[in-house]
Amino acid sequence: MLDGLMPGFRAFRIRHAMVAAAIVLSLPLIAGFFGTLHPAFDSAGHFRVHLAVLLCAFSLPLLAGSRRWHGLLAMLLGIGSIATVSGPPGLGVVHASIQPRDPEAAVYRLLQMNLRFDNAAPERVLSLIGRIAPDVVTLQEVSSMWDDRLSLLAAAYPHQVKCRGQSFDLAILSRRPLLESAGCSLNGTFARAKVDFGGRAVEVAALHLGWPWPFEQAAQVDGLAPELDELSETALLAGDLNSTPWSATARQVAQAGGLSRVGPIGPTWLYRKLPGFLRFAGLPIDQVFARGDLVVHAARALEPAGSDHLPVLVEFSLKAPVPDTGIATVWLARAARSIGS
Repeated sequence: MLDGLMPGFRAFRIRHAMVAAAIVLSLPLIAGFFGTLHPAFDSAGHFRVHLAVLLCAFSLPLLAGSRRWHGLLAMLLGIGSIATVSGPPGLGVVHASIQPRDPEAAVYRLLQMNLRFDNAAPERVLSLIGRIAPDVVTLQEVSSMWDDRLSLLAAAYPHQVKCRGQSFDLAILSRRPLLESAGCSLNGTFARAKVDFGGRAVEVAALHLGWPWPFEQAAQVDGLAPELDELSETALLAGDLNSTPWSATARQVAQAGGLSRVGPIGPTWLYRKLPGFLRFAGLPIDQVFARGDLVVHAARALEPAGSDHLPVLVEFSLKAPVPDTGIATVWLARAARSIGS
């Protein structure tokens, strides 16, 4: 008799284990939507997609058994959570408009790269920059080993800004002249420079935030807000945020600077000991933001270059300046004459 009850008892235990697993997965998944309340919740939110996929996987056996309502709720929560990652702006993701190219407008390129401080193949980075020939490059984790390598680019990129950080340096390389002296702030985690793009100024900023809670990221974002508010009307911000586009951190960066996120770009970081075919399971923490007269045409991750981060290439142009019709001048002249009379 006991032998006949054992299969049913095992099935009962398995169903309960599945329900318990679904509940355990749903707690950090739901907490991640409240990242503005505490940085700990925001840290959990970075793994929203991973948690949601696991939750959907655990819900499948429940849908086929007596716990089908539990399974249905878990499945809906998982699918709904995944939808928010690429959903409308109201759900926390803001996209800069990606528009077709104007054949009469010049197209420029920005290359964003976290070099990795101990990159074992620095020649791949130099080869990529030489082949892509971007107008401007933003770099993070520029350790001392990169000093000699980047000096090889001095002829092609004579305008170089380097910011000394507590751990690693930050750099902006430009083919085009800088219009003003560049600035470094926040202990070398933020760099900015106004670049001359065909006679028009675009402020280019590079950013490298620290790790999320329980590390220093939240405090860095608080200190960053005034710097972002001071960016020029037309600006590009690129960097390794160590946070996902749907995180509270990314939203705070965008809101502080009146910026829109360029993308989607897709996963750019993968733990370096994992095989490359798992790149789809990585995190999209290398991001680009824009504002002002920029028209973004494309944003994509490129092939690996020896780092655990993929390079990101953004192609953009500048809106045509509004012609001066002279209406304001005529109106002022008429107003002056009427006052004089």
